[in-house]
Amino acid sequence: MTIHYRSIWISDTHLGTKGCKAEQLRDFLDNVDCDYLYLVGDIIDLWKFKSGFYWPALHSDIVQRVIDKAKKGTRVIYIPGNHDEQFRKHAGMHFNGIDIQLNAIHTTQDGRKFLVLHGDEFDSIVCHNKNLAYIGSEAYEVLLVVNRWLNVLRTKLGLKYWSISAFLKHNVKNIVSFMDNYQHILSLEAQKRQVDGVICGHIHHADITDMEFGKTYCNCGDWVESCTALVEDEAGQITIIRWLEESQQLLDQQLERQPEYAKVA
Repeated sequence: MTIHYRSIWISDTHLGTKGCKAEQLRDFLDNVDCDYLYLVGDIIDLWKFKSGFYWPALHSDIVQRVIDKAKKGTRVIYIPGNHDEQFRKHAGMHFNGIDIQLNAIHTTQDGRKFLVLHGDEFDSIVCHNKNLAYIGSEAYEVLLVVNRWLNVLRTKLGLKYWSISAFLKHNVKNIVSFMDNYQHILSLEAQKRQVDGVICGHIHHADITDMEFGKTYCNCGDWVESCTALVEDEAGQITIIRWLEESQQLLDQQLERQPEYAKVA
């Protein structure tokens, strides 16, 4: 059963890296439909291509699914981030039904206007110290590998998935301070642009929260850990989809609808 939304925003899929949860992303794209699909940056991780090419067939499948959605009438807007910034020079162009833009203004069904952008433009480290940004990216990659093996062990012990980086984001003072400042800067940008809120990615932390000046901050999250997206329903309400949880609920619902003899078989 395909779930229809008016709009979907996904970011930080990091296709081209081993950290991308490609199976979950493909499953998500197979189970949803929408009028507007925003790819909010760091979709393809061109940074990793510098240290070696990694592109399994599954990643091509995901790209093809996005193109197929565009061919079927979904308006697809690709807003590059810092890991795929090379595509920014193609802003204003149209490829395979996909519009490439530096940013966009999205109007919800209930009339609110949101500025959509990746968000690295407001990260001082990315803007002013790219070498440090590269080092940070590599360190995060190592953290993901450690996290992956840790959760293999936790699964064998019958324990739930646990994210090291999510724990750090919630508990390490400097990281929490950075995220708060990031939201503050974006609230100023929303005020400057005279929009109702901002939809972004970049920091790999899905969130919807009220900001200063009555603005709303929305973050898509990522597809290397949390497997999250933002969705807008037909009434214009924006919510977070946590696909690891949602997909299990869908599976449970499908099993409940099966005839008893099918369950036994």
